[in-house]
Amino acid sequence: MLASIKTIILGGGLGTRLSEETVVKPKPMVEIGGQPILWHILKLYTHYGYRDFGIALGYKGELIKRYFLDYRELTSDLTIDLQSKTTYLHERSPEPWRVTLMDTGQDTQTGGRLRRMGEWIGSDRIFMATYGDGLGNIDLAALLAFHQSHGRLATVTAVRPPARFGGIRLEGSRVAGFAEKPQAGEGWINGGFFVLDRRALDFIDGDATIWEREPLERLTAQGQLMAFCHEGYWQPMDTLREKNLLEEQWQSGKAPWKVWS
Repeated sequence: MLASIKTIILGGGLGTRLSEETVVKPKPMVEIGGQPILWHILKLYTHYGYRDFGIALGYKGELIKRYFLDYRELTSDLTIDLQSKTTYLHERSPEPWRVTLMDTGQDTQTGGRLRRMGEWIGSDRIFMATYGDGLGNIDLAALLAFHQSHGRLATVTAVRPPARFGGIRLEGSRVAGFAEKPQAGEGWINGGFFVLDRRALDFIDGDATIWEREPLERLTAQGQLMAFCHEGYWQPMDTLREKNLLEEQWQSGKAPWKVWS
């Protein structure tokens, strides 16, 4: 059943707080460990059996299209016969992805992008959705089971806000060391990784609608929004500092979000 459920990834934002990278590429194409963060998100979903992805494009969406058009060639061994002008792919284990790339508008807000992707969702009752700039070791199977258990229209994954700054460890008044705190440990915030009933799209008025405002507020007011509380790792990539943190974690060989083998 998992493989039949579609997943929307919002990949059209400007990423202005990461302008060092996004001046030349869309945020989902910013690389961690030599692969776009989008690749890491798809690998997480694939680990749990999800294979059908719809990416809502906007800012520099053509670069995401080009990435997927070239993906097989760039990840396979090739034999190129220059004389006959033929190319043979030595197919390695390709990703089992079916990726639909839809232009949802340069200036469309997050809610508008979700609503436009409704055409791709079709008559499917349940679908997944997430942002193109956050990573975590979310148990997607448990998330889906939770959504199916409560019968409401929407589930949001609630996460602990990550610490924005490293911690100072003190012994009395003496600085004893520094630590990169993985989580702040207090409160809950929207971490993305939604499970939605198709009827939740009816709460979105149009392109200018921000999903995190009126639609979620109206769903909440009607008792239709539930929270799946994730106590594990979660990290957004909003700034260059956070991008570098994710890179350091990947290079350590112990990236917390890498649940696949």
